[in-house]
Amino acid sequence: MAGRRGALIVLEGVDRAGKSTQSRKLVDALCAEGHRAELLRFPERSTEIGKLLSSYLEKKSEVEDHSVHLLFSANRWEHVPLMKEKLSQGITLVVDRYAFSGVAFTSAKELQLAEAAVRGEFGRERYESGPFQQRALQRFQQLLADPSLPWKTVNASRSIEDVHREIRALSEDAIRAAAHRPLGQLWT
Repeated sequence: MAGRRGALIVLEGVDRAGKSTQSRKLVDALCAEGHRAELLRFPERSTEIGKLLSSYLEKKSEVEDHSVHLLFSANRWEHVPLMKEKLSQGITLVVDRYAFSGVAFTSAKELQLAEAAVRGEFGRERYESGPFQQRALQRFQQLLADPSLPWKTVNASRSIEDVHREIRALSEDAIRAAAHRPLGQLWT
């Protein structure tokens, strides 16, 4: 592979932990520093699969648990070619929730959660309940214990700016580390 490739930076965590805010801030900061960076969010709700997921999450339709897990995976798979292309072009992708949310949420099927619950609009979607988020947090903690995964943990209970500074520094390190490494398989 010639040239520098982009880094895949994924922000994962329970609902209302600040992932969307931090993802947007990170893309803006990276672009301001001269990096090529773009934001992706999953589920990506504009595709046909994404529309099915949106309806399910907004409690407008019912989908069997195994089937909805496959839909979440399919929603990520349908973006893999575009993601690989952008990463190969040197564009860093900042992803607001990805495959590990699928693992945590599917295995849970029900920050500090008290803080997440008081943030705006908590409880509006299907998985936004305290007990479910507690189980999802436990699954994320199990994933964090896997030494083969390159996790970086950020305490999201601090100020938005403090969290942003830490995520930005970690992301700069990831961009440098990824620049000349070949693109591996993307988890979906």
